[in-house]
Amino acid sequence: MRKLKIILNNDSTMVEIIREQIKANDGYCPCRLNKTPDTKCMCKDFRKQSSEGECHCGLYVKVWVDD
Repeated sequence: MRKLKIILNNDSTMVEIIREQIKANDGYCPCRLNKTPDTKCMCKDFRKQSSEGECHCGLYVKVWVDD
């Protein structure tokens, strides 16, 4: 059975930069203007995403894996 797995982006420099931005933004996605519970990293949009791909800021990636 296949399922979506959440992994960190494999670009360690990008991960470091994004994590610094999230920290500076009080834990909220740096790509979002509004600070709401839905935009707290890991944002609601990404958690609900049902396909492969990156989150808005590129920190996390969803990939299909075999169980």
